Amino acid sequence: MKELILFRGLPGAGKSTLANCLGVLTYSADDYFTHKDGSYTFIADNLSEAHRDCLLKTERAMAEWQHPIIGVANTFTQEWELEPYFILAEKYGYQVHSLVVENRHQGQSIHSVPSETIATMRSRFHIQL
Repeated sequence: MKELILFRGLPGAGKSTLANCLGVLTYSADDYFTHKDGSYTFIADNLSEAHRDCLLKTERAMAEWQHPIIGVANTFTQEWELEPYFILAEKYGYQVHSLVVENRHQGQSIHSVPSETIATMRSRFHIQL
C-alpha cells in the first residue's frame, strides 16, 4: 500500500525526529536550507521556493514509487498548506495520513525559530476534526 504521512507541528515538536524513528522516507522545506555538511541557513525570502522544492521532491518520489511510505515534515499550520499534497496523493494513488506532532518533551527548535514566530504559528494552527 502506498502511504503519505504529513507530519504537522510547530518548530521543535519533533516531526523529523519522529519520521526518522519510523524509518520513513521524509522531505521537508527545511531540507532546502540544510547544507551538505549539515549546517542550516534559513533565508526567509526563499521560503516559497523551499516549499515548492519539497513538493517537487515528494512528487518525484511518488512518481518513481521509491518507498511505500513517504513522509513530509512541515509545520502545515493552515489547512490550505496540505492541499497540494492531497492532490499529489490522489494523482499517484497514495492514501494520506496527517499526524500532529506535539511538543510534550519540551524540545527546542534546532533551527532557532524565535519564540514570537512560534507563538504566531500556534495561534493560526488549524486542526480538521
